[in-house]
Amino acid sequence: MSRKRVGILISGRGSNMASLVDAARRDDCAYEIACVISNRPDAPGLQIARNAGIEAVALDHKALGTRDALDAAIHEALLANGAELVVCAGFMRIMTGDFIAKWEGSMINIHPSLLPLFKGLDTHEQALQAGVRVHGCSVHFISAELDAGAIIAQGVVKIGLDDDADTLAARVLPVEHLIYPAVLGALAEGRIRLENGQTVFADDDAASLSILATG
Repeated sequence: MSRKRVGILISGRGSNMASLVDAARRDDCAYEIACVISNRPDAPGLQIARNAGIEAVALDHKALGTRDALDAAIHEALLANGAELVVCAGFMRIMTGDFIAKWEGSMINIHPSLLPLFKGLDTHEQALQAGVRVHGCSVHFISAELDAGAIIAQGVVKIGLDDDADTLAARVLPVEHLIYPAVLGALAEGRIRLENGQTVFADDDAASLSILATG
């Protein structure tokens, strides 16, 4: 089986990146990690990638100066490492429309809320302040509008009466680690695609991913 080559973009510790790296070690995995790219040279996730024998690329967004310059450098690094799919795993920079257009349908993100609720930052605190009873995470295709791309799968957790932002985050994170490799695997196998701004599933993938994602 020919595996799809994946480039992972990070800005920090890379816990979701680590879950993707672990999944890629399985013989039946449909993808391999081609490279890990960070906009912060001190991101701890870069060392995790190096320890796993994966090409780690540090690009300092401050030194590069502009979003255009950073995106151009990321694009070149992805191409240089033969990436076919792009995965954002805690990548904390807003991308340019030109960069997004180049990877449209081949680039996904995981966001710690049940989109379209609670876009942006501090999602766990947003959920608690809103008084909702369930929370979770969403995997979606990346679009030009922040956190607004077509949703692929969502993971759900109940909010406890004693939850604060930290305890809620701690329970959502394992669900993220469960659904992200599953979604990326389905994308790599061609069982998911973006068509006219909507997610299209093959066979019963929508149902199976929803079952997998519920916790």
